[in-house]
Amino acid sequence: MRVLIVDDEPLARDRLRRMLSAIDNCTVVGDAGDGEQALAVAKEVVPDLVFMDVRMPGMDGLIAAQHLAKIEPPPAVIFCTAYNDYAVEAFSTQAIGYLLKPVKQADLENVLSRTRRVNKAQLNELQESTVLQNGKPSHLASKSRRGIDLVAINDIRLFQADDKYVRAHHSQGESLLDETLKFLEDEYDGRFVRIHRNALVSIPHIEGIERNIDGQYFVRLQGLDFRPQVSRRHVAPLRKLLEQI
Repeated sequence: MRVLIVDDEPLARDRLRRMLSAIDNCTVVGDAGDGEQALAVAKEVVPDLVFMDVRMPGMDGLIAAQHLAKIEPPPAVIFCTAYNDYAVEAFSTQAIGYLLKPVKQADLENVLSRTRRVNKAQLNELQESTVLQNGKPSHLASKSRRGIDLVAINDIRLFQADDKYVRAHHSQGESLLDETLKFLEDEYDGRFVRIHRNALVSIPHIEGIERNIDGQYFVRLQGLDFRPQVSRRHVAPLRKLLEQI
């Protein structure tokens, strides 16, 4: 894997270079101190992966990443920064990883292992699908012990309110989101439908609704191993929707 390091602090670049040198099949092919220099170096060395600082003089890392996405083939981008409030904006540039400074060796190796599972063909596909047809973001940022992960909207079966968070159920398991259920309902209207005050389901994944002996209703969702409950007030609208699709 060919790596480009971008950071305005020489000591930070040197430290990351040393950490990467301890990882097999990972070669640093260049470095840069700002966004404009990063673009010039990237065109010359054609990296597979760019470690990008966010706050830099001149062109910052977010803008630089947007320009890198236009390179053919586009490199993967992992942000390294001390400011975790950039996470959601960072992922609008199609970054595939996010590390907080000071970067730890274990976290670095973990994000690299995930990066190796994304080949350039997949990155091209990701670049082409940054938004859904209605112009809405195609991925949501989810915080986890690994850092920040991207969750594809098309892969989500169920949004379920869970205390301060919303839990997204998808083919890879579950992810916690900061967005509210109301925001997701409005943002992805037509893709998800409310079945309960605390749940939205993906319309394309609905297989049907069922009623148990106690008169409670549940919805069957493709790829989900449990059936979320439908409140009585939402049964009629849901049936009407299913008749139309």
